[in-house]
Amino acid sequence: MNSPSSISETPPPPASPAGAAISGKAVRPGDRIFLGFSRGSGIALLVIMAAIAAFLTYRSVLAITGDKADFFTTFDWNATGTEPKFGIAVLAFGTVVSSVVAMVIAVPVAVGIALFISHYAPRKLASPLGYVIDLLAAVPSIVYGLWGALFLVPHLSGLYGWLDDYLGWTGIFSYGGGAARSLFTVGILLAIMILPIVTSVSREVFLQAPKMHEEAALALGATRWEVIRMSVLPFGRSGVISASMLGLGRALGETMAVATVLSPSFLISKSLLDPGGGTFAQNIASKFSEADQFGQDALIASGLVLFVITLLVNGGARLIIARRKEYSGAAA
Repeated sequence: MNSPSSISETPPPPASPAGAAISGKAVRPGDRIFLGFSRGSGIALLVIMAAIAAFLTYRSVLAITGDKADFFTTFDWNATGTEPKFGIAVLAFGTVVSSVVAMVIAVPVAVGIALFISHYAPRKLASPLGYVIDLLAAVPSIVYGLWGALFLVPHLSGLYGWLDDYLGWTGIFSYGGGAARSLFTVGILLAIMILPIVTSVSREVFLQAPKMHEEAALALGATRWEVIRMSVLPFGRSGVISASMLGLGRALGETMAVATVLSPSFLISKSLLDPGGGTFAQNIASKFSEADQFGQDALIASGLVLFVITLLVNGGARLIIARRKEYSGAAA
């Protein structure tokens, strides 16, 4: 009898030649090229962002160290004088206020339009209406600015008078007459400009809502609005937030339309209807051509503040979306 130790074990089967390909390693020339291109693109993006941040920071430090006033609280911009004094208080206020006005007006309207196109409108109407909305996003900023200056501003006096009659006691909507070249007008124009962006993204998100959830709600006797409230809006909430942040990004950095409509001044008024104010982008566009080297550094310093605000807005949006992962399309 053969002892157990003398019995030879069955050798393992040879490895399949395809094992290396299945392992996910780049073994073909096309895989190596694609991997290198993808990795290089990601690294290039980080390098570009770091280079922009470094450039803005370096030029901003040169300007802020030479500023004879407080950069964050001064209500003036004189960077070309013998003793340069400039600050971003008015610019920060105007940028934030006009963007908030635009978001308050645009987001509810955009969500309503998106819901109408995705769940209420007949198919023959939904397709051309969606195409028109998408087409509005391609209109250049200067065209919006010219329309705002030549049509919107002259026709807002009636609205300003109505707001003064019914809400003027608050002080925020008091109106003393004159041309409607105020931050409120800028907010209305920005709302029209960001409306296509928020509407398009929200519409696509609502169309991705699970049909089984909607059909189940209808089978239980829910109305159309109850289906939207219980199934569509919770599913698309993170998408609407993302769309709103995209619109807010454009509102914060809009230049030509704001410069065409606004009557700038370095004063902060209690009323949104009073002419004056300013934004970061509008101030940079209007003063850059006449600025000397130090004046350009000062404008770049204000651009750095806008850059930081944009990063904070995007970071805040990502935190909000991360907290609502259960409503995202991936989670569904």
